[in-house]
Amino acid sequence: MKKIVILTGAGISAESGLKTFRDSDGLWEGYNIEDVATPGALRRNPQLVQHFYNERRKSVLEAKPNAAHYALAALEEKYEVTIITQNIDDLHERGGSTNVIHLHGIITRSQSSINPGLTYPINGWELGMDEVCELGSPLRAHVVWFGEDVPMIETAAKICAKADIFILTGTSLAVYPAAGLINYVPNYVPKYIVDPNIPHVRQTNVIKVQEKASVGVPELVNQLLNLDATGL
Repeated sequence: MKKIVILTGAGISAESGLKTFRDSDGLWEGYNIEDVATPGALRRNPQLVQHFYNERRKSVLEAKPNAAHYALAALEEKYEVTIITQNIDDLHERGGSTNVIHLHGIITRSQSSINPGLTYPINGWELGMDEVCELGSPLRAHVVWFGEDVPMIETAAKICAKADIFILTGTSLAVYPAAGLINYVPNYVPKYIVDPNIPHVRQTNVIKVQEKASVGVPELVNQLLNLDATGL
């Protein structure tokens, strides 16, 4: 069975109504990133950080998967599919995808503030200030902040290196190290880029689909499902 690897970014979630980290004004839902998405922010004002992520989590839970999420899940009918996402929402999972790597964490889980390897599901949208991990340390959102390591990046790079087909959608390839993952895909592998604004890439075998994800992804998936997945 052929392997399809898909790298997704904020654009696919934006079509479900979720705001992105990097809006044009440098703010995220009206907040400076430095005030809510760094380790220093948690030390300075834990109440603000907790409130911010509670509100983001509420928005995520209210959002619905869109046509692009459902289409990517349908690829599992004929292919071995891995989705690598920069997004912290769970829309891929709710859309039906079963193999999702979250490079930047997932907001529906919490983590220990002293041991990021200790993570827990959150019941509902609100994480309380008094909730602690098994070590007695306060819990925070399970999200990779600016200035923190991206623990899944090496795993993701190895997966990209084994792709038979690569799809990129919803990302401008501006955020590293995630943006560098396309460089691990072999030159001979077809690379589909679905976006209204196609980012510049130096790789070969690039097929451009200049559409928003909810339009271009279902069209591409339909083409791929009509191919012989074992002999492509």
